[in-house]
Amino acid sequence: MSILHPEGFHGNGLTRRYFEGWYVKVVTADRSRRWAFIPGLFLSNDGKAEAFIQVLDGVTAQTWFVAYPREQFTALEDSFDARVGQSHFTSSGFTLEGAELPLTGSVKFSPLTPWPVTRTSPGIMGWYAYVPFMECYHGVVSLHHTLTGELTTKDGERVSLDGGVGYLEKDWGQAFPAGYVWMHSNTFAKSKACLIGSIAIIPWLFTSFPGFIVGLWIDGSLHRFATYTGAKSRRVTIGDTHVKWELEDAKYLLTLTAERKRGGLLHAPVRTEMHRRVEETLDSRIQVRLADRKTGVVVFEDVGECAGLEVHGDTAKLSG
Repeated sequence: MSILHPEGFHGNGLTRRYFEGWYVKVVTADRSRRWAFIPGLFLSNDGKAEAFIQVLDGVTAQTWFVAYPREQFTALEDSFDARVGQSHFTSSGFTLEGAELPLTGSVKFSPLTPWPVTRTSPGIMGWYAYVPFMECYHGVVSLHHTLTGELTTKDGERVSLDGGVGYLEKDWGQAFPAGYVWMHSNTFAKSKACLIGSIAIIPWLFTSFPGFIVGLWIDGSLHRFATYTGAKSRRVTIGDTHVKWELEDAKYLLTLTAERKRGGLLHAPVRTEMHRRVEETLDSRIQVRLADRKTGVVVFEDVGECAGLEVHGDTAKLSG
């Protein structure tokens, strides 16, 4: 059952109005270099198909979108195993091959740390994963894993990933939300931790609502704040230099403050094309503070570095 395998491919048998992509982030051990690689597939309204690999250099903010014929894309339903062109992405690592790509090489992963999947809550979407008319679905394939391997740039620079840190997530559906904020880091200053947070305008029947999901993974323990858990998004403040987001549930208060930095433009799915519209940075810093609601005692406080941040679209509705 593919719902219980958010990491696998969900598009078998579909011919139009569909996209799917995996987000593969790597950071070197010294945190001086970081990249995001996005292999995926897009099917337009008129049935045109395009496979792709996107690359974002988190230091230079340079991006690449490399398109491939549909027949050069294959993926498995029950695991993360996708081939695009000569490149291969799996749960144990990835290989980049092809003169058309800005980097080549091979990177291996330690065992992944997936968001827990159960029948009642199959991944980060919770019970919303079972709703058949969602515009966009989301999955977290690995909150944290370590890396070994090497990548080589076009100018011959060889970059070691040994001892680095990786992160894996994915999206699939018909289109990205009309407005959203997304943030992530698993390279914290003092802790072994991972933050993944997203709030978006969710179409629902004849209306819409601001739905959110936040996971704060600290030394093996996952704290979840989400629409489906009964948590509340108290306030989202989006300024020119920072995004501040305050959340609460029955036990905790969570405050996230992310720096807005220069980013690169990535292609994102609308219903007609992979449109170049979303700016993403891998150069943000996110201050994370988790406190007990009753006592005020701070349970966790740290800064996520080399952080990903996207702010896009009609964000005024996110505080509604």
